[in-house]
Amino acid sequence: MVNVLSSRVLLRPTDLARSRAFYRDDLGLAIYREFGPHEERGTVFFLGGGFLEVSGHSPTPPAPGLELWLQVPDLAAAHARLTERGVPVVREPRREPWGLLEMWISDPDGVRIVLVEVPDDHPIRYRP
Repeated sequence: MVNVLSSRVLLRPTDLARSRAFYRDDLGLAIYREFGPHEERGTVFFLGGGFLEVSGHSPTPPAPGLELWLQVPDLAAAHARLTERGVPVVREPRREPWGLLEMWISDPDGVRIVLVEVPDDHPIRYRP
């Protein structure tokens, strides 16, 4: 068994400044830490129980199929904030057959982000 003490997703965007601004300003993620020189500053964001590090550079967008699943307390409020900031919504909020409320957006490199609200009556919340 590997004893994992901490973890994070590493994202190497095609345009570091643009992606940092998206995650910080548009999505509104809180910053855990920053490192490196200003023009190449890497940023580690809080993701609830994990972290997202946006740093470095890649000549191509991240691997197809990479997606982020982010649980939010109020999907309607997240939808309003993101549309107000001009973030394109890939799929409008709706209740899925499995009972979760979901909305899809994407980051500047096309990484799909699934924003999820767990309704009060959903089995994920229910604890007998």
